[in-house]
Amino acid sequence: MAADSDRVVDIGIGAVPPAHGSFETWYRATHPRLLASLTLMSGDIEAARDATAEAFIRALERWPRVCRLDAPAAWVHRVGVNVLRSWHRRQVVEERLLGRYRPEPAPPSQLSPEVWDALVALPARQREAIALRYLLDLTQADVAAAMGVAPGTAAATLHAARRNLADRLGLDDTDDVEVASRD
Repeated sequence: MAADSDRVVDIGIGAVPPAHGSFETWYRATHPRLLASLTLMSGDIEAARDATAEAFIRALERWPRVCRLDAPAAWVHRVGVNVLRSWHRRQVVEERLLGRYRPEPAPPSQLSPEVWDALVALPARQREAIALRYLLDLTQADVAAAMGVAPGTAAATLHAARRNLADRLGLDDTDDVEVASRD
């Protein structure tokens, strides 16, 4: 009999890892939200598509380990963000060397232009927190883990982002009642 470390894990439809189902099931549930999150963060749908694809490739390669994480969506988001950062560094060098024009970012289809404009005007950290919390539907604790910050910092960042969005959209933010204990 093979040792546990030698066990082959089938990532197909028949394999059911403990917490998150098969890779295919998890991928289908997570892909649209990750793409929206990375589009918001990058402001570039093509870069977000590439980063999303690369992040899921890496998740598939490591699925036996990733499927056992408490928040595999946070892990795949972090990978996608790292891919975007690498892409951005290359893009900066390319633009400097080639003088290329970068088109305006396009909003994800589920966001109105007013909301998109308000979101892209947020500081990067607030955009990331909003993307994790509301597009990937992560808890505040998972947002904190994905951002590499303390839970209280994530909660404060989300509060500041919601307040900033309310100001930009001319909304009353007195209903901002989300607290860390809700998660």
